[in-house]
Amino acid sequence: MNVVRRTCPGFSLVELLFSMAIGSIILLVAASMLGSSGDGYERVGGTVATEREARALITQLSADLSTAQFQKDAKFEKTAASWPLDKIGFLSLQPDQAQSEANRIGDLCAVNYYVRDLDIGGKKLRCLMRGFRESKDTFAALRDDRVPDLFAEPTDPEADEPLAFGVISFEARPKSLDAGGKWIDWVKNDTTGPDGIEMKLVVARRSLQGKLKQASDWDGTGGAAKSIGSPADAERNKDLEVYAALIRFGNHVKP
Repeated sequence: MNVVRRTCPGFSLVELLFSMAIGSIILLVAASMLGSSGDGYERVGGTVATEREARALITQLSADLSTAQFQKDAKFEKTAASWPLDKIGFLSLQPDQAQSEANRIGDLCAVNYYVRDLDIGGKKLRCLMRGFRESKDTFAALRDDRVPDLFAEPTDPEADEPLAFGVISFEARPKSLDAGGKWIDWVKNDTTGPDGIEMKLVVARRSLQGKLKQASDWDGTGGAAKSIGSPADAERNKDLEVYAALIRFGNHVKP
């Protein structure tokens, strides 16, 4: 009886090595695609978070300015730096729920906006702050003729609320309407306040924030100066977000 032996062809060493090489290439391509997708998600997530903060800031600033009451000691401090960090402070009518029971004796409060570097995780993070002084302190300052004290930055950084994080620049320029209905720069005086505030906020995306560790970095003069670039190119810089709004000062019709 003859036994027929069937031979099962195997893979040669060269074929195995070739197959492994192709498999490795496929895995590398897949890993690269997943990595790119992850980076893209982080960029989108960072943009959404930044936009959410910017919208919240504009909403809060609009609410404060809509009930603003001009007073001769209102603060409109314009900085001349290439990346401006302006400061504004004014009196504003605030609802009861915005104040505490102990310090609420009326609705006239003091609000100010300024930029401050906070120490977070061993690094400097530049933030736009909102200072709020309740009516009890506001009326006391009016009585004693020390309204400017209401707009001073507190020594305790936790006394005020950060509204936007990763701020490169904050401009808040007071504007007036001329006889022809054109917006012009407001001329400071003791009797008439501005008609509106032209606000511009420039924020670093998360990918850039990680590179900014010192105050000089946020000023655009440190090691990340090239990434920040110049104010003229801010809207074209992929690492920056720019938000702008013209907000009425006091109870006016929206521009």
